[in-house]
Amino acid sequence: MSETFTDAAKNLFVFPPSKSPHLLNPLVLAYIGDAVYEVYIRQYVISGGNHRPNHLHKASTGYVSAKAQSKLLEALMPMLTEEETDMVKRGRNAKSGTTAKNADVLEYRHSTAFECLIGYLYYKQSFERLKEILDFALAYKNKS
Repeated sequence: MSETFTDAAKNLFVFPPSKSPHLLNPLVLAYIGDAVYEVYIRQYVISGGNHRPNHLHKASTGYVSAKAQSKLLEALMPMLTEEETDMVKRGRNAKSGTTAKNADVLEYRHSTAFECLIGYLYYKQSFERLKEILDFALAYKNKS
């Protein structure tokens, strides 16, 4: 029996981590979280009417910059569960050895914490919760 496109799409990114998400380095979670969030934002931006590459880049930067993610995390904190808050703290306290070009150290740490949370929810396969947070990110940015 051949696989339908929808079934194939569900399995497109099925590469489970070698460890439980709880045991992964927070910077590893932030690494995948950055990619997941970037793809989500790019898809959102492309869903709009203006498809000029420069416009797409500028529009997405407003969501994915360290400064934007830091502000978003601050607004998101009251909504998080205890488990999610613990993951944010792990991400915030991780020593990455790099810094952002256009953000201060605190903004960079908070953006890493946000990405860590996204990566954690992704690898935990908490897709409904992940979608809630990603949708909150859009609504938060669009109202500010």
